[in-house]
Amino acid sequence: MPAFFDRFYRAPSRLWPPLLPGSQLVFNIGFYAVVPFLAIFLRDDMRLSGWAIGLVIGLRTFSQQGMFLLGGALADRFGARVVILCGCLVRICGYLLLALGETLWPIVLGACLTGIGGALFSPSIEALLAKAGTQSEAAGKRSRAEWFALFAVCGELGAVLGPVLGSLLAGFGFQQVALAGAGVFVVALLVLFFSLPRDARRQETLHIAPWWQTFRNRRFVAFIVAYSGYLFSYNQLYLALPVELRRSGSSESDLGPLFMLASLLVIVLQLPLARVARRAGAARMLPLGFSLLAAAFASVALFAAATPPEGWLRLLPATGMVTLLTLGQMLIVPVGMDLIPRFANEQNLGAHYGALASMGGLAVLVGNFALGAQLDHALVPSPQAVRPWLWLAAVPLCSALAMIVICRPFRRAARAGSR
Repeated sequence: MPAFFDRFYRAPSRLWPPLLPGSQLVFNIGFYAVVPFLAIFLRDDMRLSGWAIGLVIGLRTFSQQGMFLLGGALADRFGARVVILCGCLVRICGYLLLALGETLWPIVLGACLTGIGGALFSPSIEALLAKAGTQSEAAGKRSRAEWFALFAVCGELGAVLGPVLGSLLAGFGFQQVALAGAGVFVVALLVLFFSLPRDARRQETLHIAPWWQTFRNRRFVAFIVAYSGYLFSYNQLYLALPVELRRSGSSESDLGPLFMLASLLVIVLQLPLARVARRAGAARMLPLGFSLLAAAFASVALFAAATPPEGWLRLLPATGMVTLLTLGQMLIVPVGMDLIPRFANEQNLGAHYGALASMGGLAVLVGNFALGAQLDHALVPSPQAVRPWLWLAAVPLCSALAMIVICRPFRRAARAGSR
Protein backbone atom coordinates (compact mmCIF):
# COMPACT_ATOMS: atom_id res chain seq x y z
CA MET A 1 0.00 0.00 0.00
CA PRO A 2 2.77 2.57 0.74
CA ALA A 3 4.28 1.81 -2.69
CA PHE A 4 0.92 2.57 -4.31
CA PHE A 5 0.75 6.02 -2.73
CA ASP A 6 4.38 6.67 -3.68
CA ARG A 7 3.19 6.98 -7.30
CA PHE A 8 1.47 10.23 -6.37
CA TYR A 9 4.12 11.69 -4.07
CA ARG A 10 7.87 12.08 -4.35
CA ALA A 11 9.55 11.32 -1.02
CA PRO A 12 12.45 13.53 0.19
CA SER A 13 15.91 12.56 -0.98
CA ARG A 14 17.65 12.80 2.40
CA LEU A 15 16.84 11.69 5.92
CA TRP A 16 16.51 14.29 8.68
CA PRO A 17 18.03 12.39 11.67
CA PRO A 18 15.93 14.05 14.43
CA LEU A 19 12.88 12.51 12.75
CA LEU A 20 13.87 9.10 14.14
CA PRO A 21 14.00 9.98 17.89
CA GLY A 22 10.83 12.01 17.34
CA SER A 23 9.17 8.94 15.83
CA GLN A 24 10.17 6.90 18.87
CA LEU A 25 8.53 9.53 21.09
CA VAL A 26 5.25 9.30 19.16
CA PHE A 27 5.39 5.50 18.92
CA ASN A 28 5.79 5.16 22.68
CA ILE A 29 3.00 7.63 23.38
CA GLY A 30 0.68 5.52 21.22
CA PHE A 31 1.93 2.27 22.76
CA TYR A 32 1.86 3.23 26.44
CA ALA A 33 -1.50 4.94 26.07
CA VAL A 34 -3.08 1.55 25.33
CA VAL A 35 -1.08 -1.54 26.34
CA PRO A 36 -0.78 -0.85 30.12
CA PHE A 37 -4.60 -0.76 30.27
CA LEU A 38 -5.08 -3.97 28.27
CA ALA A 39 -4.82 -6.29 31.30
CA ILE A 40 -7.41 -4.23 33.19
CA PHE A 41 -9.76 -4.44 30.21
CA LEU A 42 -9.30 -8.20 29.93
CA ARG A 43 -10.03 -8.67 33.62
CA ASP A 44 -12.86 -6.21 34.19
CA ASP A 45 -14.62 -6.14 30.81
CA MET A 46 -13.79 -9.51 29.23
CA ARG A 47 -13.94 -11.33 32.61
CA LEU A 48 -10.88 -13.45 31.82
CA SER A 49 -9.02 -15.44 34.46
CA GLY A 50 -5.48 -14.64 35.46
CA TRP A 51 -3.82 -17.35 33.34
CA ALA A 52 -5.77 -16.26 30.26
CA ILE A 53 -4.75 -12.63 30.79
CA GLY A 54 -1.14 -13.71 31.15
CA LEU A 55 -1.40 -15.74 27.95
CA VAL A 56 -2.77 -12.79 25.95
CA ILE A 57 -0.15 -10.39 27.31
CA GLY A 58 2.57 -12.98 26.71
CA LEU A 59 1.45 -13.52 23.12
CA ARG A 60 1.52 -9.78 22.52
CA THR A 61 5.04 -9.46 23.89
CA PHE A 62 6.40 -12.48 22.05
CA SER A 63 4.73 -11.49 18.78
CA GLN A 64 6.82 -8.31 18.93
CA GLN A 65 10.18 -9.34 20.38
CA GLY A 66 10.13 -12.78 18.78
CA MET A 67 9.53 -11.34 15.30
CA PHE A 68 12.11 -8.56 15.38
CA LEU A 69 14.47 -10.72 13.35
CA LEU A 70 11.83 -11.08 10.63
CA GLY A 71 11.13 -7.34 10.70
CA GLY A 72 14.82 -6.55 10.36
CA ALA A 73 15.23 -9.04 7.51
CA LEU A 74 12.26 -7.52 5.66
CA ALA A 75 13.81 -4.06 6.06
CA ASP A 76 17.07 -5.33 4.58
CA ARG A 77 15.23 -6.84 1.62
CA PHE A 78 12.55 -4.27 0.82
CA GLY A 79 13.92 -1.11 2.44
CA ALA A 80 13.30 0.52 5.80
CA ARG A 81 10.72 3.07 4.64
CA VAL A 82 8.13 0.64 3.28
CA VAL A 83 8.52 -1.71 6.28
CA ILE A 84 8.11 1.17 8.77
CA LEU A 85 4.95 2.37 7.05
CA CYS A 86 3.55 -1.17 6.89
CA GLY A 87 4.34 -1.61 10.59
CA CYS A 88 2.30 1.48 11.41
CA LEU A 89 -0.60 0.13 9.34
CA VAL A 90 -0.47 -3.24 11.10
CA ARG A 91 -0.47 -1.63 14.54
CA ILE A 92 -3.42 0.59 13.56
CA CYS A 93 -5.33 -2.55 12.53
CA GLY A 94 -4.45 -4.16 15.84
CA TYR A 95 -5.73 -1.21 17.83
CA LEU A 96 -8.94 -1.11 15.80
CA LEU A 97 -9.53 -4.80 16.58
CA LEU A 98 -8.97 -4.08 20.28
CA ALA A 99 -11.43 -1.20 20.08
CA LEU A 100 -14.15 -2.92 18.05
CA GLY A 101 -13.76 -6.60 18.98
CA GLU A 102 -16.56 -7.97 21.14
CA THR A 103 -15.32 -11.53 21.64
CA LEU A 104 -12.02 -13.02 22.80
CA TRP A 105 -10.46 -14.03 19.49
CA PRO A 106 -10.56 -10.58 17.84
CA ILE A 107 -8.98 -9.21 21.01
CA VAL A 108 -6.22 -11.85 20.90
CA LEU A 109 -5.60 -11.15 17.21
CA GLY A 110 -5.57 -7.41 17.84
CA ALA A 111 -3.05 -7.81 20.68
CA CYS A 112 -0.80 -9.90 18.44
CA LEU A 113 -1.05 -7.41 15.57
CA THR A 114 0.08 -4.59 17.86
CA GLY A 115 3.20 -6.65 18.57
CA ILE A 116 3.80 -7.57 14.93
CA GLY A 117 3.52 -3.91 13.95
CA GLY A 118 6.27 -3.02 16.42
CA ALA A 119 8.40 -5.90 15.13
CA LEU A 120 8.19 -4.34 11.67
CA PHE A 121 8.98 -0.70 12.39
CA SER A 122 11.32 -0.87 15.40
CA PRO A 123 14.38 -2.63 13.85
CA SER A 124 13.95 -0.52 10.71
CA ILE A 125 14.01 2.70 12.72
CA GLU A 126 17.09 1.49 14.63
CA ALA A 127 18.88 0.54 11.41
CA LEU A 128 18.18 3.98 9.90
CA LEU A 129 19.41 5.65 13.08
CA ALA A 130 22.61 3.60 13.00
CA LYS A 131 23.32 4.75 9.44
CA ALA A 132 22.45 8.37 10.22
CA GLY A 133 24.59 8.25 13.37
CA THR A 134 27.53 6.86 11.41
CA GLN A 135 27.31 9.75 8.93
CA SER A 136 26.94 12.27 11.75
CA GLU A 137 29.98 10.92 13.57
CA ALA A 138 32.05 10.88 10.39
CA ALA A 139 31.13 14.54 9.88
CA GLY A 140 32.42 15.39 13.37
CA LYS A 141 28.95 15.97 14.79
CA ARG A 142 26.93 13.94 17.30
CA SER A 143 28.21 10.37 17.66
CA ARG A 144 26.21 7.28 16.86
CA ALA A 145 26.07 6.30 20.55
CA GLU A 146 24.78 9.78 21.43
CA TRP A 147 22.05 9.47 18.79
CA PHE A 148 20.96 6.20 20.38
CA ALA A 149 21.03 7.87 23.80
CA LEU A 150 18.77 10.65 22.49
CA PHE A 151 16.58 7.92 20.99
CA ALA A 152 16.28 6.32 24.45
CA VAL A 153 15.43 9.67 26.07
CA CYS A 154 12.62 10.29 23.57
CA GLY A 155 11.35 6.77 24.15
CA GLU A 156 11.23 7.30 27.90
CA LEU A 157 9.47 10.62 27.48
CA GLY A 158 6.85 8.85 25.40
CA ALA A 159 6.59 6.17 28.11
CA VAL A 160 5.74 8.94 30.59
CA LEU A 161 3.25 10.81 28.39
CA GLY A 162 1.49 7.71 27.01
CA PRO A 163 -0.06 6.50 30.29
CA VAL A 164 -1.15 10.08 31.01
CA LEU A 165 -3.09 10.13 27.73
CA GLY A 166 -4.51 6.68 28.43
CA SER A 167 -5.58 7.57 31.97
CA LEU A 168 -7.35 10.70 30.72
CA LEU A 169 -9.43 8.55 28.38
CA ALA A 170 -9.81 5.50 30.63
CA GLY A 171 -13.02 6.84 32.14
CA PHE A 172 -14.66 6.66 28.71
CA GLY A 173 -13.80 2.96 28.32
CA PHE A 174 -10.97 0.92 26.84
CA GLN A 175 -12.44 1.13 23.35
CA GLN A 176 -11.90 4.90 23.32
CA VAL A 177 -8.36 4.40 24.62
CA ALA A 178 -7.61 1.96 21.80
CA LEU A 179 -9.13 4.31 19.22
CA ALA A 180 -6.93 7.13 20.54
CA GLY A 181 -3.89 4.88 20.19
CA ALA A 182 -4.89 4.11 16.61
CA GLY A 183 -5.23 7.84 15.99
CA VAL A 184 -1.69 8.47 17.25
CA PHE A 185 -0.32 5.92 14.80
CA VAL A 186 -2.38 7.37 11.96
CA VAL A 187 -0.63 10.69 12.62
CA ALA A 188 2.74 8.92 12.78
CA LEU A 189 1.99 7.11 9.50
CA LEU A 190 1.18 10.35 7.69
CA VAL A 191 4.22 12.22 9.04
CA LEU A 192 6.61 9.38 8.19
CA PHE A 193 5.08 8.91 4.74
CA PHE A 194 5.87 12.51 3.85
CA SER A 195 9.21 12.69 5.74
CA LEU A 196 11.10 9.42 5.22
CA PRO A 197 13.26 9.31 2.09
CA ARG A 198 12.56 6.61 -0.45
CA ASP A 199 14.90 3.62 -0.16
CA ALA A 200 17.65 3.51 -2.75
CA ARG A 201 17.17 0.87 -5.40
CA ARG A 202 19.67 -1.94 -5.21
CA GLN A 203 21.43 -3.14 -8.31
CA GLU A 204 22.71 -6.40 -6.84
CA THR A 205 20.70 -9.60 -6.60
CA LEU A 206 18.82 -9.96 -3.31
CA HIS A 207 19.08 -13.19 -1.37
CA ILE A 208 15.92 -14.95 -0.27
CA ALA A 209 17.01 -15.12 3.37
CA PRO A 210 19.78 -12.59 4.07
CA TRP A 211 19.01 -12.73 7.80
CA TRP A 212 20.80 -16.09 8.00
CA GLN A 213 24.12 -14.29 7.65
CA THR A 214 23.63 -12.78 11.10
CA PHE A 215 24.38 -16.17 12.70
CA ARG A 216 27.60 -16.87 10.83
CA ASN A 217 29.57 -14.57 13.12
CA ARG A 218 30.13 -16.55 16.30
CA ARG A 219 31.20 -13.51 18.26
CA PHE A 220 27.97 -11.74 17.31
CA VAL A 221 25.91 -14.77 18.42
CA ALA A 222 27.78 -14.78 21.73
CA PHE A 223 27.18 -11.04 22.03
CA ILE A 224 23.40 -11.21 21.54
CA VAL A 225 23.12 -14.15 23.96
CA ALA A 226 25.01 -12.20 26.61
CA TYR A 227 23.17 -8.97 25.79
CA SER A 228 19.80 -10.72 26.18
CA GLY A 229 20.48 -10.77 29.91
CA TYR A 230 19.75 -7.04 29.86
CA LEU A 231 16.20 -7.36 28.52
CA PHE A 232 15.49 -10.26 30.89
CA SER A 233 16.75 -8.21 33.83
CA TYR A 234 14.92 -5.02 32.91
CA ASN A 235 11.71 -6.99 32.35
CA GLN A 236 11.76 -7.79 36.08
CA LEU A 237 10.33 -4.31 36.66
CA TYR A 238 7.05 -5.90 35.52
CA LEU A 239 7.44 -9.35 37.11
CA ALA A 240 9.71 -9.16 40.17
CA LEU A 241 9.20 -5.58 41.34
CA PRO A 242 5.53 -6.16 42.27
CA VAL A 243 6.69 -9.18 44.30
CA GLU A 244 9.05 -7.00 46.32
CA LEU A 245 6.29 -4.46 46.87
CA ARG A 246 4.06 -7.24 48.23
CA ARG A 247 6.85 -8.45 50.56
CA SER A 248 7.40 -4.95 51.91
CA GLY A 249 3.71 -4.39 52.57
CA SER A 250 3.40 -1.75 49.85
CA SER A 251 0.56 -1.49 47.35
CA GLU A 252 0.39 -1.58 43.57
CA SER A 253 -0.20 2.16 43.59
CA ASP A 254 3.48 2.54 44.49
CA LEU A 255 4.42 1.21 41.05
CA GLY A 256 3.55 4.53 39.42
CA PRO A 257 6.10 6.67 41.31
CA LEU A 258 8.78 4.00 40.83
CA PHE A 259 8.25 3.91 37.07
CA MET A 260 8.26 7.70 37.06
CA LEU A 261 11.62 7.59 38.86
CA ALA A 262 13.03 5.31 36.16
CA SER A 263 11.81 7.59 33.37
CA LEU A 264 13.14 10.74 35.05
CA LEU A 265 16.55 9.12 35.53
CA VAL A 266 16.72 8.31 31.82
CA ILE A 267 15.55 11.75 30.73
CA VAL A 268 18.05 13.56 32.96
CA LEU A 269 21.11 11.27 32.88
CA GLN A 270 21.03 9.33 29.60
CA LEU A 271 22.87 11.81 27.39
CA PRO A 272 25.63 12.66 29.93
CA LEU A 273 26.20 8.96 30.64
CA ALA A 274 26.31 8.22 26.92
CA ARG A 275 29.15 10.73 26.52
CA VAL A 276 31.03 9.12 29.41
CA ALA A 277 30.45 5.67 27.93
CA ARG A 278 31.75 6.83 24.55
CA ARG A 279 35.02 7.97 26.09
CA ALA A 280 35.39 4.87 28.27
CA GLY A 281 34.55 2.36 25.52
CA ALA A 282 32.34 -0.70 25.27
CA ALA A 283 34.91 -3.03 26.84
CA ARG A 284 34.55 -1.14 30.13
CA MET A 285 30.96 0.06 30.02
CA LEU A 286 29.16 -3.17 29.14
CA PRO A 287 30.61 -5.24 32.01
CA LEU A 288 29.96 -2.31 34.36
CA GLY A 289 26.37 -1.95 33.16
CA PHE A 290 25.59 -5.64 33.63
CA SER A 291 27.25 -5.55 37.04
CA LEU A 292 24.82 -2.79 38.04
CA LEU A 293 21.92 -5.00 36.94
CA ALA A 294 23.25 -7.81 39.12
CA ALA A 295 23.68 -5.37 42.02
CA ALA A 296 20.03 -4.32 41.64
CA PHE A 297 18.80 -7.82 42.48
CA ALA A 298 21.51 -8.45 45.08
CA SER A 299 20.45 -5.28 46.91
CA VAL A 300 16.91 -6.63 47.26
CA ALA A 301 18.27 -9.99 48.44
CA LEU A 302 19.93 -8.21 51.38
CA PHE A 303 16.48 -7.20 52.70
CA ALA A 304 14.37 -10.16 51.53
CA ALA A 305 14.57 -12.12 54.80
CA ALA A 306 14.00 -9.17 57.13
CA THR A 307 10.73 -7.76 58.41
CA PRO A 308 10.06 -4.55 56.44
CA PRO A 309 10.13 -1.27 58.40
CA GLU A 310 7.17 1.03 58.73
CA GLY A 311 6.57 4.10 56.58
CA TRP A 312 8.40 5.08 53.43
CA LEU A 313 11.54 3.16 54.42
CA ARG A 314 9.85 -0.04 53.27
CA LEU A 315 10.28 1.20 49.68
CA LEU A 316 14.08 1.49 49.92
CA PRO A 317 14.85 -1.97 48.41
CA ALA A 318 12.43 -1.39 45.53
CA THR A 319 13.80 2.11 44.95
CA GLY A 320 17.36 0.80 44.93
CA MET A 321 16.39 -1.94 42.49
CA VAL A 322 14.75 0.50 40.08
CA THR A 323 17.65 2.96 40.31
CA LEU A 324 20.36 0.38 39.69
CA LEU A 325 18.44 -1.30 36.87
CA THR A 326 17.92 2.06 35.17
CA LEU A 327 21.56 3.10 35.56
CA GLY A 328 22.66 -0.23 34.12
CA GLN A 329 20.24 0.19 31.22
CA MET A 330 21.57 3.66 30.44
CA LEU A 331 25.13 2.32 30.20
CA ILE A 332 24.26 -0.82 28.24
CA VAL A 333 21.75 0.22 25.58
CA PRO A 334 23.54 3.06 23.70
CA VAL A 335 26.86 1.22 23.77
CA GLY A 336 25.33 -2.09 22.77
CA MET A 337 23.33 -0.54 19.94
CA ASP A 338 26.46 1.25 18.77
CA LEU A 339 28.37 -2.04 18.52
CA ILE A 340 25.92 -3.72 16.14
CA PRO A 341 27.26 -2.03 12.96
CA ARG A 342 30.71 -3.40 13.85
CA PHE A 343 29.30 -6.91 13.52
CA ALA A 344 27.07 -6.19 10.52
CA ASN A 345 27.42 -4.86 7.01
CA GLU A 346 25.19 -2.58 4.98
CA GLN A 347 23.22 -5.50 3.51
CA ASN A 348 21.78 -6.90 6.74
CA LEU A 349 22.02 -4.24 9.41
CA GLY A 350 18.29 -4.46 10.13
CA ALA A 351 18.50 -8.23 10.57
CA HIS A 352 21.30 -7.80 13.11
CA TYR A 353 19.19 -5.40 15.18
CA GLY A 354 16.26 -7.77 14.77
CA ALA A 355 18.33 -10.73 15.97
CA LEU A 356 19.41 -8.74 19.02
CA ALA A 357 15.81 -7.99 19.99
CA SER A 358 14.52 -11.49 19.19
CA MET A 359 17.16 -13.09 21.39
CA GLY A 360 16.12 -10.72 24.18
CA GLY A 361 12.48 -11.69 23.75
CA LEU A 362 13.41 -15.38 23.89
CA ALA A 363 15.43 -14.77 27.06
CA VAL A 364 12.44 -13.05 28.70
CA LEU A 365 10.10 -15.89 27.74
CA VAL A 366 12.42 -18.68 28.90
CA GLY A 367 13.80 -16.84 31.92
CA ASN A 368 10.43 -15.74 33.28
CA PHE A 369 9.06 -19.26 32.83
CA ALA A 370 12.08 -20.81 34.57
CA LEU A 371 12.41 -18.35 37.45
CA GLY A 372 8.89 -16.96 37.75
CA ALA A 373 7.75 -19.73 40.08
CA GLN A 374 10.75 -19.08 42.33
CA LEU A 375 9.46 -15.59 43.01
CA ASP A 376 6.52 -17.07 44.90
CA HIS A 377 9.00 -17.69 47.74
CA ALA A 378 9.81 -13.96 47.85
CA LEU A 379 6.27 -12.79 48.58
CA VAL A 380 6.82 -12.85 52.37
CA PRO A 381 9.98 -12.18 54.41
CA SER A 382 11.87 -15.44 55.00
CA PRO A 383 15.30 -16.98 54.42
CA GLN A 384 13.89 -18.65 51.30
CA ALA A 385 12.97 -15.22 49.92
CA VAL A 386 16.66 -14.49 49.31
CA ARG A 387 17.17 -17.33 46.83
CA PRO A 388 15.14 -16.07 43.82
CA TRP A 389 16.84 -12.68 43.97
CA LEU A 390 20.26 -14.35 43.88
CA TRP A 391 19.17 -16.40 40.87
CA LEU A 392 18.06 -13.19 39.17
CA ALA A 393 21.39 -11.54 39.99
CA ALA A 394 23.30 -14.49 38.50
CA VAL A 395 21.92 -13.86 34.99
CA PRO A 396 23.37 -10.34 34.41
CA LEU A 397 26.51 -11.32 36.34
CA CYS A 398 27.16 -14.06 33.77
CA SER A 399 26.53 -11.50 31.03
CA ALA A 400 29.06 -9.14 32.61
CA LEU A 401 31.73 -11.86 32.64
CA ALA A 402 30.92 -12.83 29.05
CA MET A 403 31.15 -9.22 27.86
CA ILE A 404 34.69 -8.95 29.23
CA VAL A 405 35.74 -11.69 26.79
CA ILE A 406 33.50 -10.70 23.88
CA CYS A 407 34.56 -7.04 23.89
CA ARG A 408 38.28 -7.74 24.23
CA PRO A 409 38.97 -7.14 20.50
CA PHE A 410 37.28 -3.76 20.71
CA ARG A 411 39.58 -2.76 23.55
CA ARG A 412 42.64 -3.80 21.54
CA ALA A 413 41.34 -1.87 18.53
CA ALA A 414 40.80 1.24 20.66
CA ARG A 415 44.34 1.02 22.00
CA ALA A 416 45.76 0.61 18.50
CA GLY A 417 43.72 3.57 17.25
CA SER A 418 45.02 5.82 20.04
CA ARG A 419 48.67 5.23 19.14
